[in-house]
Amino acid sequence: MKTIKETIHAKGIEIGIYTTDFENEYISLTDIARYRSSDPRITIHSWLRSRDIVEFLGLWEVLHNPDFKRSEFDTFKNDAGTNAFTFSIKDWNEILYGKGIITKSGRYSGGIFAHSDIALEFASWLSPEFKLYIIKDYKRLKNDENSRLSLNWNLNRELTKLNYHIHTDAIKENLILPDLTPAQKSFVYADEADLLNVALFGKTAKEWRMENPKKKGNIRDYATISQLLVLVNLESYNAILIEQGTEQGRRLELLRRTAIKQLTTINSLEIPLSSLPNNNLRIEKGKEK
Repeated sequence: MKTIKETIHAKGIEIGIYTTDFENEYISLTDIARYRSSDPRITIHSWLRSRDIVEFLGLWEVLHNPDFKRSEFDTFKNDAGTNAFTFSIKDWNEILYGKGIITKSGRYSGGIFAHSDIALEFASWLSPEFKLYIIKDYKRLKNDENSRLSLNWNLNRELTKLNYHIHTDAIKENLILPDLTPAQKSFVYADEADLLNVALFGKTAKEWRMENPKKKGNIRDYATISQLLVLVNLESYNAILIEQGTEQGRRLELLRRTAIKQLTTINSLEIPLSSLPNNNLRIEKGKEK
């Protein structure tokens, strides 16, 4: 799945933000915790031990997540606050189907993330003053986004949103079996994202990371504008091939051929691609292998 990444700053701390649906934003609790601790994970789990916080998380899920397992949550909640209680984010996601707080893998962009509603609650617990600095730059980021909403930029964003949904819907409807676990479903989405990486860049995200161990981010963060334009087209084409039942090996051949042809065409045109709208957002595969 595609992820749009941004960064805000509060009192010298860089705090990562990402969204996968262009509506719900997740903020790095790991980055926020660095304001007070050299071991963010311990600080975060100390916060998650509180029964009040567990009840707050449960209420958030009830209000925003129709798939949340409320009956299982009652059992989970009963143990909160006891000496033996440890909040398991994995259980929260896989057993309760919670989505308000998650973990992301990645050498540089991984960590514990939470929906902005929850992240600001954590920041308030950590330091009310620090929370205000976070809110200030978060508003600045939103204002910057609004100032970039020219017709071309907005059209570019809407096309990206449309292709994202077309591609993921095709995967969901044709490749996701009903009995797959959440982890298995995530693997299918990631596998299809890497299919596009191989077609466009000639390598998987993992292979790129091994070749570029000192670079931050992932392979798509370093794509040219030409490559990003072709990527949008490949997503649409792959969605059509999936719906037609084309097997993955054949799809890779067709996508690779298309990518080479389109890149050759774009690069032969005397179009100043640098003048195209740049929203300063980095596009990556949502779950890397």
